[in-house]
Amino acid sequence: MESLFKSKLMILRRQFFQLVEPAQLQWLDGSILKQPETQSWIYDHLFNADEIAHLPPQRYQLRVLKLLIPKLEDSIEDLEEDVRFPSPRHGFAQAHQQPEISDDLMSSLSSLLVANLPSESTSAQQKAYVTYAFPLHLSDEAIPQERAVTLLESRSMISSLGTTGLRTWEAALHLGAFLASERGSAIVRGKKVLELGAGTGMLSIFCAKYLNISGIVATDGNEAVVDAIKTNSFLNGLDTDDLSRTTVRTAALKWGWPIIAATFSEDYGMGLPDVVLGADVTYDNIVIPALASSLREFFELNPAVQVLIAATIRSKQTFETFLSACRRNRFNLDLLDFPPRPEHLQDGPFYPTSTPIQIWSITRSQEPSDVFAF
Repeated sequence: MESLFKSKLMILRRQFFQLVEPAQLQWLDGSILKQPETQSWIYDHLFNADEIAHLPPQRYQLRVLKLLIPKLEDSIEDLEEDVRFPSPRHGFAQAHQQPEISDDLMSSLSSLLVANLPSESTSAQQKAYVTYAFPLHLSDEAIPQERAVTLLESRSMISSLGTTGLRTWEAALHLGAFLASERGSAIVRGKKVLELGAGTGMLSIFCAKYLNISGIVATDGNEAVVDAIKTNSFLNGLDTDDLSRTTVRTAALKWGWPIIAATFSEDYGMGLPDVVLGADVTYDNIVIPALASSLREFFELNPAVQVLIAATIRSKQTFETFLSACRRNRFNLDLLDFPPRPEHLQDGPFYPTSTPIQIWSITRSQEPSDVFAF
């Protein structure tokens, strides 16, 4: 399979496992899509339950297959005259056969059609496996290396627990894309990292798995969300004390409460953080004073700490409230030049860019001051 087509198939696979809306999936041209080897690849890498550990929900698979099969039908001419294409596992000869719809794909569709699947509304409330990929592009390789994080998420806007922390939001994906870049990875490489409002823990897990950090603590103010981070760490093999891997430590941290320096060495097995991450933590005016207070405490504990805040600017007024709080506390603010990639050019992760997403670097002013305000 040519590298260009393989690259496009890999993008389709990343979208599929991130549960991108089926209508937004990037399909190959019909002349390639109908080829037996393409269909076989799609089945083996997207739908084969015997080989894939964390498949998307069955209802999502069904929606995708309902789009795929008609595309295959439209791309295959004279279906009545073609010979059905058996998969290699069935052992039939395939020489000189015309393309037909794969038996495996048709069987998958048939099985899902007769399955007792939950309703759309029920399915939306259930947790699902979601995989986010941050491909590593190397100049000497046509196909980028896969760097993936698999999470168990609640895809509803607000979970039954009353929190939005059980799904990954676009600001976290954008900050992850920055950290995946050479410029971003250099900021955290070899550093001790703490994540505020970690939610699913995606950023912390990605840093621990791929960015060669020396330690990390994923924090959130909701105990149920902290427990979910532990589950996601387990899914990614980061819940053990294996010295060859960075363990993701977790902690409940309520913004505005005192931060005790000794806690890091005694409870988290690392020193004070060098880098603090936060994604989509500036969404509400009410939480901003407490967030600014916690940032001030981190600077008091380690004046050299660097804070990276990623925000989806849904309300300019709310985000300006955060920036104003930082200025009153004499923090240095630097808007990073890292715009989101246009959606049609994204190859992982995938997220909407219609609403502005910004990443700000925050450091402590070198001017001495003992006056802080919120």
